[in-house]
Amino acid sequence: MEETPGTRSEARFPTKYELARNWLPRYTGMPIDQFGDYILLTNFSYYIERFARQFDCQIHGRDRPMQAATNRDGLSMINFGLGSPNAATIMDLLTARQPQGVLFLGKCGGLKESSEIGHFILPIAAIRGEGTSADYFPPEVPALPSFKLHKFVSQKLTQHGQEYRTGVVYTTNRRVWEHDVEFLHRLQSMTVIGIDMETATIFIVGHRNEISRGALLLVSDVPVTPEGVKSEELDQRVTRDWADLHLQIGIEAMTEIGEKGEPIKHFQY
Repeated sequence: MEETPGTRSEARFPTKYELARNWLPRYTGMPIDQFGDYILLTNFSYYIERFARQFDCQIHGRDRPMQAATNRDGLSMINFGLGSPNAATIMDLLTARQPQGVLFLGKCGGLKESSEIGHFILPIAAIRGEGTSADYFPPEVPALPSFKLHKFVSQKLTQHGQEYRTGVVYTTNRRVWEHDVEFLHRLQSMTVIGIDMETATIFIVGHRNEISRGALLLVSDVPVTPEGVKSEELDQRVTRDWADLHLQIGIEAMTEIGEKGEPIKHFQY
């Protein structure tokens, strides 16, 4: 019988879990059972290529929107691409695996004149300026990391002798904004210490999906000064000088938290 306008066929629509189990391999090319309990997220191909070389493991999904790899210790890394919509997509798709913890290794712009390229930021919160997170929670809900996960990452930073800053970062969908003086003044009035395009989304969608999450951000540019605006040359220098350390801290943190860390429980009210 043909459906009439306003009616729905009796065929059952798939659940979110069923969609995620179908789409996570579809987007990454890696079977569900090969994803580990702990996940590193990145949006730079260098990181996953370096991860695969270090552990001699296969990169899946070279012909897919996202790439994924898992080492012999069961730690997975996913390159999910750029921007908050992609960040939301991977955090939704990871419900198919329901990992114990997810750490985003991203780059950000430093918004203090005292910011130094190559320093790390361990954000205590993110302002939801990207819009994507509005589809998950009302604007009053703060975008926060999981404290126990960040506590473990901070210990690894200290062990590596790295100075790091804590504070609030701003997440935006705008990529080309450095010319906009009014926008920059608005950022400064909010006293945020960094700006990126994914962190708030990862925190909020992780909260929605009851996935423990965190972010370790590498300051890759300082757009409050003309000479600090990101360029191809600057990005190559940041990758050459600091990306390997950034990745290694993430690997050690997410490997050892499964062995030594306290269990991370997620609560919603």
